Amino acid sequence: MYRNDLLPAIGLLLIATVFWGGMFDVSMTALAAMDAYHMTLLRFAGTSLILLVILLRSEGLSALRLQGNFRDLFLLGTLGFAGFNLLVFNGLAHTRPEHAAVIMALQPMIAVLLTWILKGSKPHRFTLATVATAFVGVFLVITGGNPAAAFAGDAALWDLLFLAGALCWVGYTLGAQKFPDWSPLRYTSLTAVLGTASIAAITVLLGMNGSIRSPELTTLTSLHWTFAYLIIAGGVVAVLSWNSGIRKIGPVNGVLFINFVPITAFSIGIAQGREFSNAELFGAALVILALVSNNLYLRRASSLHLPVSPVATGKS
Repeated sequence: MYRNDLLPAIGLLLIATVFWGGMFDVSMTALAAMDAYHMTLLRFAGTSLILLVILLRSEGLSALRLQGNFRDLFLLGTLGFAGFNLLVFNGLAHTRPEHAAVIMALQPMIAVLLTWILKGSKPHRFTLATVATAFVGVFLVITGGNPAAAFAGDAALWDLLFLAGALCWVGYTLGAQKFPDWSPLRYTSLTAVLGTASIAAITVLLGMNGSIRSPELTTLTSLHWTFAYLIIAGGVVAVLSWNSGIRKIGPVNGVLFINFVPITAFSIGIAQGREFSNAELFGAALVILALVSNNLYLRRASSLHLPVSPVATGKS
């Protein structure tokens, strides 16, 4: 990596993670006026359209060819866009945005465990220790230090939807390894379109049986700035900035920036006057400490040529 790539890469990754950190709080405005299904559908219909336009301008019509991969792309798009977003935004309607941000930051650790289970690539004991530390931190955030009270009122159970959503997104991210010759933009765009089709189908079915109702036009127009943020800032700009930043400085360095997602979310919450328990703050700090510690270990292991899990270093 050239030194003159460093500052632009840092800027791109900060843009992505700050926008993602703010996305959870912004989403609460839309969720107060409509259900998570219509909100997710509207968001990704807009995001997919913009990504397709960018893809066509960048790579041409040939980039739209699925090359016999419809089933894999449809399943991965459904997992990453329908599974992740519907789980996360349904959970967000019942709990705090800061909890979602902390659990989303857990994704590198989930990737380590999922790769170990699926591929038998056992991580080093130090990495496993940081994974355990991160999960303890998430447990403290979810329960606020009082597991009995948290689970008795079902409040903490909604946070588990975030964990399921994070698992979906990790599976979607690992699925990109099946398309090594495709650009990140092509993979993201095509799976986003197919995932949006799944979101639309689920939304229509729930609407037909009366479980949800379509929002009024006045509601949609009143939320135009909210959707502008969700589609452009939290969707297109954040995703493209993240992919570009990772390409410049590599996944080992880039993944460290995921820490700014919970930092941004908690900063917004504090600025808005929300109060957090000591257990929540300590838990968030544990997650960040675990991610930083594992990152530093991977750097040292790489310099000393020690064996580490491929997924931990971002290698496929």
